[in-house]
Amino acid sequence: MVKALVDISDKANRVLMIVKAEYGLKDKSQAIDVMAKEYEELVFEPKVKASYLRRLRKIQKEGTVKIGTIEDFNKMYHLSPKK
Repeated sequence: MVKALVDISDKANRVLMIVKAEYGLKDKSQAIDVMAKEYEELVFEPKVKASYLRRLRKIQKEGTVKIGTIEDFNKMYHLSPKK
């Protein structure tokens, strides 16, 4: 864990106090961690290509295959059951 002494504005302090209260956190350090994690998910998550989204939507529209029990699956694919 890294320790840091930081100067923040009054407004940023109020935001940290709100985050701390909202999440029931013990201190502002935990509030900063929560904010950093949410920022990471919002900003740094990899962007998905439009072609991948089209392919994903097409797959989602396809029907599912019913395989029944594990024994049925093993028979369908000529697998021997594990013991």
